[in-house]
Amino acid sequence: MINPPNTPDHSRFREDYAAGRITVHFDRVAAGRYVSARLMLPLFMLPLSGIGVALALTGWIWTGLIVIALAFVLPRLIKRSAPGFLMQQSLEDAQIYRELLATAVIRIEERT
Repeated sequence: MINPPNTPDHSRFREDYAAGRITVHFDRVAAGRYVSARLMLPLFMLPLSGIGVALALTGWIWTGLIVIALAFVLPRLIKRSAPGFLMQQSLEDAQIYRELLATAVIRIEERT
């Protein structure tokens, strides 16, 4: 995979970020989609909501409703925190850094 024009390679990215020479901007929606796909959040949400419905139907109404609420709230919270998580991952892993650049999840800007 080739970096888009005017973007540093991973080692220079790490150095420039640590020195404060660059600013990294995230597309929040794309970051949420990327994390959702990598963690397979839809496959997590469906069984958890099914368990919540089963609990509610067997008499554990409040517990079932809480589990159903968690099935919908947890993926949204994970997607919301995606930029911070991806920033850490991109600093640690060159492959993820290249994927984020290629999918336009991150945009790197030099500070003036």
